[in-house]
Amino acid sequence: MAISEFEIKRIEKLVGQYVESRRPAAHMRSQLDISFRISGQSVELFEIRPQWNDPTQKIEGPIAKATYVKSQKIWKVYWMRADGKWHTYQPFPSSASLEEILDVIEQDPQGCFWG
Repeated sequence: MAISEFEIKRIEKLVGQYVESRRPAAHMRSQLDISFRISGQSVELFEIRPQWNDPTQKIEGPIAKATYVKSQKIWKVYWMRADGKWHTYQPFPSSASLEEILDVIEQDPQGCFWG
């Protein structure tokens, strides 16, 4: 079962505020921007840049993903490794609170999300 419409609105507001706080200055956004999408039970944060060999094309680079596991009532946080697959973020793999997941992504003690 998918996340309810009420929860989607709450997630959009919460993650939207977080993304807005991390976005670069308006004059830089054509070169680098940050956004998010909700897909099924997951929220994915990603960066948007011009493609290096064709600046008219935009490419997305993954930052982090949080997936809600309804049966356990927890959010799991993932980062993308060099193999191109999402892996559980082992220092802090899950939380009942999306706010706490966003705090972990922001602090990024292992340098997995923001480098």
